[in-house]
Amino acid sequence: MRRMTVVAVATMLVIPSALAIPPAFGQIEVAAGPGPVAAKPATPAAPRVPAIKQAAASTPESRSAAALALSHEPTYDEGTAARIREAALSYSDLAVRGGWPTIPADAKFAIGTAGPNDDLLRKRLMLSGDLAPDHATGPFDEPLAEGLMRFQSRHGLAPTGTMTPRTLTALNVPVQKRIKQLEASLERLDNMNFQFGQRYVVVNLPATFAEAVENDKVVRRYRVIVGKTEKPSPTLTTEITSVILNPTWTVPSSIAKTEISAHMRKDPTYLSRMHMEVLDGHDAPIDPASVDWSGSRTPNFTVRQQNGAWNALGAVKIDMPNPYSVYMHDTNQHNLFSDDYRFDSHGCSRVDNVRDLATWLLQEEMAKWTRPAIDAAIATGQHQEIALPKKVPVAWIYLTAWMTKDQTIQFRNDIYNQDEQLLEATAEEAAFFNKAGGHPLTAHLAQ
Repeated sequence: MRRMTVVAVATMLVIPSALAIPPAFGQIEVAAGPGPVAAKPATPAAPRVPAIKQAAASTPESRSAAALALSHEPTYDEGTAARIREAALSYSDLAVRGGWPTIPADAKFAIGTAGPNDDLLRKRLMLSGDLAPDHATGPFDEPLAEGLMRFQSRHGLAPTGTMTPRTLTALNVPVQKRIKQLEASLERLDNMNFQFGQRYVVVNLPATFAEAVENDKVVRRYRVIVGKTEKPSPTLTTEITSVILNPTWTVPSSIAKTEISAHMRKDPTYLSRMHMEVLDGHDAPIDPASVDWSGSRTPNFTVRQQNGAWNALGAVKIDMPNPYSVYMHDTNQHNLFSDDYRFDSHGCSRVDNVRDLATWLLQEEMAKWTRPAIDAAIATGQHQEIALPKKVPVAWIYLTAWMTKDQTIQFRNDIYNQDEQLLEATAEEAAFFNKAGGHPLTAHLAQ
C-alpha cells in the first residue's frame, strides 16, 4: 500500500540556518503557492542578498551564469525527501503556534519612511526565517528590504526588496497551505524511482529551471520553457541517449490536426514559408493541396520541418526516450527565455544556452566535442546525431516545495494545480485501505 504522507504537528523541529538564505532561483509566481518557515530563525553573521540582477541576464551565457551563481545546491538529490520532511515538520510546529500574520491588502511600504504596518511585516519575515530577531521594530529600512529580498528569492519572485502585488500575495499564503505543498512534494518523491548516478540532469517544472548535477553539486543551471497550463509537461525519469545537431522537427499529429491545419485553411502557402513538407506513411513527399486540412479527422500524413534557422527545435535536440515522446531542445525564439513566465510549450522543454548543456553531456568525448566543435558542426547545417558514450540519467519533476542542503526552503507556484489533486487522491486511497483492513474479505489488500 502506498503510504500517505502525514505531518506530525506536535513535533518541535527547527531549521537552524533558515535565515542564512542564499538567493533562490526559479519561476516568478503568477499566483502564490506555498512558502518557507523556520520555528526559531538564527541570526546570520552576514546576510546574503541577491547580487545578480535579472536585468543583466541578456544573453544565454549570462542568464545561465547568473542562475548558477545563485546556488550550487541541487533541487533534487538523494536527501531531498528527508529534507522536505524536516521542513514540513518545522512548518507544522509554526502552524500549532498560530502561523504568521496577514499583511493588509492596502499596506504601503517605502524604504526610509515609517508606516503603520512596518512591524507587522517584520514579524511576518521573522517567523519565516527571512529577518533576524534583532530587527523586530522600526521603519522600513535596508535590513527589512534585504529580508524581503530573501523571501522573494525563495519564492521565485524577482528580488527587488519592494512590496509588489505578487510578493504580498505570497506573504499572505497561510502556513497550512505551505504544509500541503510540502506534503504533495514529498508524496511525489516517495513514489519516484530515480537512479541518480555521478552525473544527472533535473528539470523542475514549476521552477522552470534545469540543473546539470555532477558529484552532488550543480555545475550548470539553465532557464527552461515547459508546457502550457493546458498542455502540461509530464513528470518522468529516463536517460539522455544522444545529442542531435541541426535536427528536423516531426510535428506531432495533434499539432498538425489543429494548429497546422488552421494555418493552411487561412494561408495555403504556410507550409512552404515555414520550410515544412508533408509526407505519407513511407516518408515520401505528397502535395499539400491533396490533403484534407479541415481538421475534423486525425491526420493520415506527417508534417516535417526542415532543419535550419527557422526550425522550431533550433540547432540542438537532446534525445531521451520516454512514453510521452518529449525531449529537450533549442528554439528559434531565444527572446522567450528573458520572460519570467515560461510555461509556453506543448510539453517539451526548451533549454536556454542549450549548446552549453550539450557540451557538458558530451564531455566524456571532450577532445572531440568541445563547444567550438559543436558550434562549427552546427554552422555546417548538416544533420548529425551524436550518441552519448555513457547515458545520463534525467528526471523531470514537479516540486512546488523543497529544501536544499544549505537549509533553504523554496516554494513555487502550483502552475498545473496538481498538489491538491494528488493529496485528495492519496487521502481517498488511504481511506479505502484503512476500511479494507477492517473487513475479513479485503484485509489482505491492506497488507
